[in-house]
Amino acid sequence: MNAGKRVVVTGATGNVGTSVVAALSEDPRISSVLGLARRLPGWSPPKTDWAAVDLREEGTDLVRHFEGADAVIHLAWAFQPTHDPVATWRTNVLGSIQVYRDVSAAGVPVLIHASSVGAYSPGPKERTVDETWPTHGWPGAAYTREKAYLERVLDGFEARHPGVRVVRMRPAFLFKEESGSEQRRIFAGRFVPGQLAGPRTIPVVPDIPGLRFQALHTDDAAQAYRLAVVKEVSGAFNLAAEPALDARRLAELLDARVVRLPRPAIRAALAAGWGLRLIPASPQLFDAVLRVPMLDCTRAREELGWRPRRTSLEAVEEMLDGMRHGAGMDTAPLAGRRAS
Repeated sequence: MNAGKRVVVTGATGNVGTSVVAALSEDPRISSVLGLARRLPGWSPPKTDWAAVDLREEGTDLVRHFEGADAVIHLAWAFQPTHDPVATWRTNVLGSIQVYRDVSAAGVPVLIHASSVGAYSPGPKERTVDETWPTHGWPGAAYTREKAYLERVLDGFEARHPGVRVVRMRPAFLFKEESGSEQRRIFAGRFVPGQLAGPRTIPVVPDIPGLRFQALHTDDAAQAYRLAVVKEVSGAFNLAAEPALDARRLAELLDARVVRLPRPAIRAALAAGWGLRLIPASPQLFDAVLRVPMLDCTRAREELGWRPRRTSLEAVEEMLDGMRHGAGMDTAPLAGRRAS
């Protein structure tokens, strides 16, 4: 009987990382998981070890962690500081390039990269696109610019290293209860009370042209990463759940009213809050969200055998509940008022 697979996960303590590590630890075909993170967590599921790694540091040696691995899942990503795109570029782009180089140097046969719907060029909202849609991102936002740039880097990596099986996951927006506190800090800011994120506490939802997007429970996305380790697949996979979310569906979820508002007014308010450093999410990210296409997930269903267990509404509802109750986990990124 062959020994199980050894998998290394970067960014293993965040929203996606904790779900991926948990999914891998439950699969009998996986013998061990090594989670890499800047700060070691108190949480540790079965078959999992940890190592402290900071991708912000130039020349970080990852080869010693990757040697002997059957797959590397690269999830590490910094959303902030949004006012310093050079800092996020250093972590997200230069750090990712270091991961790819060391995957090759260590002889790892499988690289699974966390791309995003944000890597896609602006696309339609009334129909879905498959994985052949262009991946040039929205150039105004650091997040989408960096995700798109790494798609080009991976194109070159695949051409130079044909023996490495490369998988690119392109999920929609990812939510779970335990990420509520983290996502409040990343997008709304530390000074916005989490108790405001719930039914009857948000009176209106703005109906803005382009406000239509997809979401997915983070645990469901993690199952796609797990399947990519154990199945001989390569290339890109769109990941999203139904239904698509718009102002009407969000208003129903929040028991709020829909109010038609012009896009320039909303953007101006966001730009003012961001400029005064009251909110961390940039107006450029708002521009990008209004332009991301809707995803066709046929390939993930047919080649991975993947299907989400939860709806997009359930994923958002869980996250909002997590915000209200200060949910979190015993990891630095997911720290909340309570750990679960």
